Amino acid sequence: MTANYILDIVILLAAAVIAVPLFRVVGFGAVPGFLIAGVAVGPSGLALIDNVTEIGRLAELGVVLLLFVIGIELKPSRLWAMRRLVFGLGTLQVISTGVLITAAVHLLLDVTVRAAAVIGPALALSSTAFVLQILSERRALHSEHGRASLAVLLLQDLAVVPLLALVPLLATQHLSVGTDLAIALVEAVVILLAVVAGGRYLLQPLLHRVAQSRSKEIFTAVTVLLVLGSALLTEHLGLSMAMGAFIAGLLIADSPFRHEVVAEIEPFRGLLLGLFFMSMGMSLEISQFVGQPFLTIGLVSALIAVKFAVLWPLAMAFGLGARTAAAVALLLAQSGEFGLVLFAYAFESALLDTELFQQLLVVVVLSMLLTPPLAYLAQQLASTAITRSPPDRPEEAAKAPVVLAGFGRVGRRIGEIFTSAGVPYVAIDQDSSLVLRQRAKGYRVFYGDGRKPDVLRSLGVADASLVIVTVNDFEATESIVAALHRAQPDLTILARGHDASQCQALRKLGASLAISENLEASLDLAREALLHQLVGADQTEEVLRRFRADYYANF
Repeated sequence: MTANYILDIVILLAAAVIAVPLFRVVGFGAVPGFLIAGVAVGPSGLALIDNVTEIGRLAELGVVLLLFVIGIELKPSRLWAMRRLVFGLGTLQVISTGVLITAAVHLLLDVTVRAAAVIGPALALSSTAFVLQILSERRALHSEHGRASLAVLLLQDLAVVPLLALVPLLATQHLSVGTDLAIALVEAVVILLAVVAGGRYLLQPLLHRVAQSRSKEIFTAVTVLLVLGSALLTEHLGLSMAMGAFIAGLLIADSPFRHEVVAEIEPFRGLLLGLFFMSMGMSLEISQFVGQPFLTIGLVSALIAVKFAVLWPLAMAFGLGARTAAAVALLLAQSGEFGLVLFAYAFESALLDTELFQQLLVVVVLSMLLTPPLAYLAQQLASTAITRSPPDRPEEAAKAPVVLAGFGRVGRRIGEIFTSAGVPYVAIDQDSSLVLRQRAKGYRVFYGDGRKPDVLRSLGVADASLVIVTVNDFEATESIVAALHRAQPDLTILARGHDASQCQALRKLGASLAISENLEASLDLAREALLHQLVGADQTEEVLRRFRADYYANF
């Protein structure tokens, strides 16, 4: 790696550190921040970096990791729970919008059929990262318009995979619409089935063995190897790297190791995906907008108008009220990150010329920058809409209100009590053998380190009303309590300590209540002894209550 290459990376990181927080503060989010940072340091800006091609090659790994995480998050159970909106509304939105834009681009802008066949579906996709971020910040993910938007985005994420496979097929000059396409599709299906079969029988045993080693470094290395290995394998077999990563993610989706894998890959994904968006920004030629501002503004306006006009009536046809449907259509009216990905692939495959590629990049970026005001208008419409009973409710919309950090003897007993009381919960533990045994018995427990913020986030702590820390190791308990409190200061956290000093330490770290094992054991013994000595039950409970209150009042 040359000194100039390192300098380029330093410049990009510095630009991101400045631009992304600034764009977050003004409500635009991280993606436009990365794009503008790339424009600023690229050839169209300050020209601090001119080695755009080399940076772009490294940045492609961000797309690979993004598809991997999407594969993990697209659990079959989640899709099935939202099947009507996902496969109904989502499919109709992608097909209708894609066909309409494809026809308009080909007929009105004199673009070839092959190029238009990429442009239409790519512009039909919205920004998953941007929309989910806005819904999460406004606590609207589980609202009626939030659920419908999520359903459409899930289908769009699924559509990316065949669209990525379609690009090289369209780029083949002598492709026969009949025989060659059929052969290519059959080959793709055979390859995918082989990868899925191999992964199903190899992945879980491999991750289990690695988890048993209790080595964080090895688990991280194996996770990265898994993603890159599957990506390179499918590329070698003639498919895209992104598709291989997506399949690997799907294979882990129902695995007990999914939360830990996401936590390990998340830092790499965020950094490299940001690098991808910056490389897109560096590729952007501002002169394209300056030279034809009215054409660009007209194209952006037409894109938003078409996507809104298609999705609004479709959403109403699926049972949403007029205002709620309008809110969904406004939220998803922009183009998104996958449009950039598909256009980059199409440009590399010579489906798009430089001028058209630049025009499309400008349209996508400007449409994304218009998302915050559109989202504000959507929120106003949704807040005045009459809420109807949702036709589908995603599995993740009602995450377990209680999270158990640790599923040893204490955690398991608490889980059994919750099950008897009908209280849903989800548990996490670092013992992979224990996790596999308890999952085989029907317990909802996953493998992961509760001290990692990304594991907690993946597990759904943000939606939990209560977390109970039941691990045996006190140092681990301290770390988990501190991590939970930092991630969500208003979260109710229950923990256990050996004695008063440990309980006091846990309270200082953010535990809402710390239970002393010594005290509670003493009180249980004292209760039985007092009752044996014929002290009345009411008097016994009063004595123990006062003693407990005095004990915990000291800290």
